[in-house]
Amino acid sequence: MSRFSQPQDSVFSALNASIGFDWRLGPYDIEQSRAHAKMLAATGIISDGDRDALLGGLDRVAAELDAGEFPFRDDDEDIHMAVERRLTEIVGAVGGKLHTARSRNDQVATDVAMFTRAHALATIQSLQDLQSTVLGVAEAHLDWAMPGYTHLQRAQPVYLSHHLLAYFWMFRRDERRFESVLGSTTELPLGAGALAGVNFATDRGLVARELGFASVVPNSIDAVSNRDFVLDFLAAAATCATHLSRLGAEIVLWSSEEFGFCEVSDAWASGSSIMPQKKNPDAAELLRAKAPRVVSRLAALHGVMHGLPLTYNKDLQEDKEGLFDVVDTLDLCLAAARGMLSGITFRRDRLADAASDQMIAATDVADLLVRRGVPFRQSHGIVAGIVREAVASGRSLAELSREELARHSPVLDDEYYSVLSQRSWLESKVSEGGTALDRVREQLAHARAELDGQPA
Repeated sequence: MSRFSQPQDSVFSALNASIGFDWRLGPYDIEQSRAHAKMLAATGIISDGDRDALLGGLDRVAAELDAGEFPFRDDDEDIHMAVERRLTEIVGAVGGKLHTARSRNDQVATDVAMFTRAHALATIQSLQDLQSTVLGVAEAHLDWAMPGYTHLQRAQPVYLSHHLLAYFWMFRRDERRFESVLGSTTELPLGAGALAGVNFATDRGLVARELGFASVVPNSIDAVSNRDFVLDFLAAAATCATHLSRLGAEIVLWSSEEFGFCEVSDAWASGSSIMPQKKNPDAAELLRAKAPRVVSRLAALHGVMHGLPLTYNKDLQEDKEGLFDVVDTLDLCLAAARGMLSGITFRRDRLADAASDQMIAATDVADLLVRRGVPFRQSHGIVAGIVREAVASGRSLAELSREELARHSPVLDDEYYSVLSQRSWLESKVSEGGTALDRVREQLAHARAELDGQPA
């Protein structure tokens, strides 16, 4: 019997069904159903015999799902109903007892929380692998000089190792964000029923322990309407994808003929359909392009959730496709970034040539004046005048004569020329976190200790 006198319109059925994508929740639905059946028997709601029949049937359903042999039907609305339908086909009427003391509302919230937790853990591992790769590449290029940029203009020299380590710390923060996602999935929604609780004296704590949750959601309304953990995952993924995008953008620039700082391996490049000479860093470009896709998924779910009245609404079905897409996209991008970095070749000569531009030592000259007692703002103006004279005359800073320097400041002497020696530009940045080699070595040790889980 049904509440409705007319069958669903086929268009509405297509709109309403989620089986085309939520089948991915199958393993989690089986796992929570096992725990739920055990709890029902432990609390005397069903018999031990019923429990054993349900567990045996769920094992068969799980095996069919694992083998890709599950007999989905056109009228399966979602994975939860498909599993229950198949379970009943296997064990008979007792299969209908599995849904005692639960609703699809708390069931799906639990499945999605379990999925989110599992993939946050997997992403943390992928990020650790990527951090290890970045650290290895940085260690291999410890003292390779290159220009650092602001506004994409040469600004100050740094070591390539120092530049690469910036990404290590970005990905380290990403790992911490996904650890926070784990924290937002510690409470079990199951047992809240449709929204108000259930009419049975269930043991939610038992189910929580069985499924690895630390506790239960204390409010049944919040339990079925909450998707914060999905938002948290998408937010962490959006920031991570943005970091990957920045890495991709730099590799695209650096591998161009204009920069010539690096070359990606053939395994991570594509050719042109018409220009046979081309070698395009397409993997890096796609890292750059995937970020807005991930960010849009976060924005979309915020759009679904904002102003949504409590408790469950069908709108919440839109939490899954975006989550699944982000999981797949980010997993692929992290693997690509690791593979591409592992095979990249940097060109020391081009990096060093760009880093030898004396104009990027201007700040060091200003600091020399400061050490001679000239206020920094005044020093800034003096050096700006020196730069202007050098540019106007087509000379380097070191080609200005002692007499010309004296016109700009009487405190400048031969140490000015010493400052313009390239090694001094790099080794003068002795502040903590700076690019001087001793500081970079400290940073590498700190990063290695962090990655190995040791006290820094």
